[in-house]
Amino acid sequence: MQLGLDFTLVEELVAGVDEVGRGPLCGAVVTAAVILDPARPIIGLNDSKKLSEARREALFDEIREKALAWCIARAEVEEIDRLNILHATMLAMQRAVEGLSVTPRLALIDGNRCPKLAVLSAPVVKGDSRVPAIAAASILAKVSRDREMVEMDRLYPGYGIAGHKGYPTPVHLEALQRLGPTPIHRRSFAPVRALLEPVAVDCIAATV
Repeated sequence: MQLGLDFTLVEELVAGVDEVGRGPLCGAVVTAAVILDPARPIIGLNDSKKLSEARREALFDEIREKALAWCIARAEVEEIDRLNILHATMLAMQRAVEGLSVTPRLALIDGNRCPKLAVLSAPVVKGDSRVPAIAAASILAKVSRDREMVEMDRLYPGYGIAGHKGYPTPVHLEALQRLGPTPIHRRSFAPVRALLEPVAVDCIAATV
């Protein structure tokens, strides 16, 4: 159920929802939902991209300690390739809200659209800079995904994943050309798909 922003509702039990990882060429898209506790304020919440890594790490622990409820969810590479990145992101957001231990009265979603939810929802453009609960969600999602990308860098060395976190930087694109895609690369994304298509054509030609 989607709600416009001209609503009147108590501020308690409002979940902020955000995502990280729509643009990268590899790895899952990670989402989070957070219901903050008005009795336990958290100072310094902001869009995760505007915070230093050290500050995000500190807030990550504080949010999980003080929030009334939080949930980190995801959509895997296979789901991104099958559904497309928008629908996979909506699915991951839905999982985050449904995974909360407390049912929110309202979910505020960063961006201009909402996933299908059983609770009232409203989109908030640039919400991670405007709504503390969305900012908290952005921090949980980003720290969680960044940590995972560091682990993926150990599994797939040579791509620089720990540095660019999967985004299509020159370093990443060069490594893709040189080493080819890994199992965590998104086959539906153009730079990866372009490397796989010649292989598919060669396989077809070989069978004729």
